[in-house]
Amino acid sequence: MIRNWSASAVRAIRGPSAPVTHTLIVLCCLVFLIGPASGLNPSYGSGEELLAAQRAYFRRWGVIPADLFEGSTGAALTPATALFVHGSWVHLLGNMLFLHVFGAMTEARMGRVQFILCYAGCGYLALLGYAAANADSEQSLVGASGAISAVLGAFLFLFPRARVTSLLPFLFFLPVRFPAWVVLPFWAALQWAAAGQATREPGVAYLAHLVGFGLGFCYAWVRFGRATTVKATPAPVPEGENQP
Repeated sequence: MIRNWSASAVRAIRGPSAPVTHTLIVLCCLVFLIGPASGLNPSYGSGEELLAAQRAYFRRWGVIPADLFEGSTGAALTPATALFVHGSWVHLLGNMLFLHVFGAMTEARMGRVQFILCYAGCGYLALLGYAAANADSEQSLVGASGAISAVLGAFLFLFPRARVTSLLPFLFFLPVRFPAWVVLPFWAALQWAAAGQATREPGVAYLAHLVGFGLGFCYAWVRFGRATTVKATPAPVPEGENQP
């Protein structure tokens, strides 16, 4: 009995098996560490030289809406490569936190193949949707935010009653647990409000978040809408203020 209890405790601590989620996190971190944005690779130099290398790097691997619809094969691939490129430590860590919190349970429910199709496909289309809405923009768009937003949308459909710990500023950042059907639509509403106030200047691509969230929800609905309802266990990992 003690052995069975210990095995159950270890499984509870480790959480669901999610090799795709963990692989994506490792890949994003590795790409960031060896790239110029981390500031840790001495081959990119320092000062103005480093800033120039960062700009060239983002233009090479990120999405530039003005170039995307010109028919270039290289430009057509950028919504895929941009999913592994991040602009700063805060950008990377915020995205990886959300992917870790919501990705494991979503992958365990969807299966590895369906999860990676949802992540990559919806992430690509989220960046494509943002580019279509800002077709004349010359700004580089990078980050896994659209794909991770798709994971949030899928999580909402698959685990609407799963309780998520949130930190609310108007409650002095005290952790409060709410069901996913409260937290995630509220997050989407914040993205909608922010997208309406966004400018053409460099910043957060809130529209890509919204497109990814909607696509992820619809993907899970179409693919798993007839499946048996899932009784989800509470999600113990905290969700912070960082938003994908």
